Amino acid sequence: MNGAQIFETIVIIPKWTSAPPESFQILKGKYAPDLKSFWIGIHSVHEITFILAIAFCWQLDFTREWLLALFAIHFCVRIWTIVYFAPNIIEFQRIANTNQNNADLIARATQWKRLNYLRVGVFAAISFALVLLCFRLLHI
Repeated sequence: MNGAQIFETIVIIPKWTSAPPESFQILKGKYAPDLKSFWIGIHSVHEITFILAIAFCWQLDFTREWLLALFAIHFCVRIWTIVYFAPNIIEFQRIANTNQNNADLIARATQWKRLNYLRVGVFAAISFALVLLCFRLLHI
């Protein structure tokens, strides 16, 4: 999941946030990337795997506590995604399809991009913590 997030953050997001509303064109048309379906699928698999890890490690107190803490952080970032990131990118896609010009689009797109750096960083930190937890669990 982190690889896709990092790729999107480095390659795709700078393109569509570069000069709104014109740059939003990358989000429209029949050849536009289907980001919604991709991320729903990826996050669903990731979260099911996370829940299964918690279930399988339930008897291991230290591991269970860390998994629950990391899942809580993950869940908070997912709520943030659903409440802020998703509605804004849907709005940006709508603007791309209507050619509407909005005076604060550059500021909104820039804020979205900057906050996304934080979001991707938190997801990467969670993944790094999961790797460290796995090393401890396997005594590596």
